[in-house]
Amino acid sequence: MDEAELTPRLAAYIAGRMPEARDVAVSDMNRITGGASRQTWRFTCAWTDGEGRRRSRGFILRRDPADSLIDTERRVEFEAYRAFRGSAVPVPEMLWLEEGDEALGSPFFVAEEIAGFQAGTGALFAPPYLDTLPELGRRKWTILGEIAKADPARIGLADVLPAVAPDACWSRELDHWEGVLDSDETEPLPIIRAAIRWLRANPPPPAQKVGVVHGDYRTGNFLYDAAGGIHGILDWEMCHLGDPLEDLGWSFNPVWSFGQGKPGGLLPREAAIAAWEAASGLRAEPQALKWWELFACVKGQAIWVSSARAWMDGANRDPILVYPAWALINAQDRAALKVMGRL
Repeated sequence: MDEAELTPRLAAYIAGRMPEARDVAVSDMNRITGGASRQTWRFTCAWTDGEGRRRSRGFILRRDPADSLIDTERRVEFEAYRAFRGSAVPVPEMLWLEEGDEALGSPFFVAEEIAGFQAGTGALFAPPYLDTLPELGRRKWTILGEIAKADPARIGLADVLPAVAPDACWSRELDHWEGVLDSDETEPLPIIRAAIRWLRANPPPPAQKVGVVHGDYRTGNFLYDAAGGIHGILDWEMCHLGDPLEDLGWSFNPVWSFGQGKPGGLLPREAAIAAWEAASGLRAEPQALKWWELFACVKGQAIWVSSARAWMDGANRDPILVYPAWALINAQDRAALKVMGRL
């Protein structure tokens, strides 16, 4: 569905959700690039309220594409955002969720727009952001610690996300992502297959707690400012219950260092671990963390291979799939070798 068709259908949908509003109009539809698993649009909605005043507000639309790189339920992401609203983990306000295809042709949700901040990594390593990278890094891993500290039952996610035992967190995730590789592999991947064998032969200890795992916590998935502040944690579509060390290991994946030689391109490893431990109340035991860092390489490779498969099969011709299919597969192999001490 293109912008010309999407705009009036979105306006009609919002009018139905705001029965007190009149003359609802949607404008300035802009596709936000960067995500391969969801279509994300920024737009402005204007309407006349019950007292005759004209109002407008910025919104975000997250919509399933025809073929998603990562298959997850739309409700999972929506409920994860709602669970952390008003907490020490900054997230946008969720407004409406539709799990059917009737309104816009595929499931979607609408959220508030948090305007005025950067999201991608393009501006991060230059002034005025460059001087505040250490503070941004401390905030990043402190917030990740807050996610790890959260009680899934207290914030309402224990009833939304499938349960898992502390000693089964690792095997459930490894089984899943190895299965993705089995289904989507386009050529032999001997390095990642060796990593999987090592992971199975050297399982980590049971999780210190079963907590909320964001699933894609990395530089590039949060809104930030030039003072080192973070104003929104984004992209919760892979959220699940599991070992909080999974998120920490994923955040240390070398493919997210952007050539800066430190985790996320922001902060030395020891400082990032210290911030996470102080906020979470958990310990990043070195051998357990190493296991999850190598697992992150397997998970990452499964995602990049899926992008290659979707492109090759013609299921999804979004240009954003070309970069991971071309560059990140090799980079993830090198990252795995580094974690295994082979490079």
